[in-house]
Amino acid sequence: EVQLVESGGGLVQPGGSLRLSCAASGFTFKVYAMNWVRQAPGKGLEWVSRISSGGTTRTYADAVKGRFTISRDNAKNTLYLQMNNLKPEDTAMYYCEKVGTPNLRGQGTQVIVSA
Repeated sequence: EVQLVESGGGLVQPGGSLRLSCAASGFTFKVYAMNWVRQAPGKGLEWVSRISSGGTTRTYADAVKGRFTISRDNAKNTLYLQMNNLKPEDTAMYYCEKVGTPNLRGQGTQVIVSA
């Protein structure tokens, strides 16, 4: 059974940082591209970032480019999202996503950016 378990969310002040983690199991993690997506209160799902299976190609939404960094450790079956210079508009539930048909998401971790 595919399992994706996100962690690392929390309450942070504007300008602060958080590092999200996603522990993957039940599939061969190293052969799949992975996404981070988010959903703000009352809004639809928004793609944030993608990393290739080997970690060499990374892409970002314009809203987070230059502030967020996606990475992965295939030896540990773990995906990361380093988030710096957080803004109130980054407040959302963050999900890691296994790219496939269909994409599969975890339960999410809440990030709240507020003074």
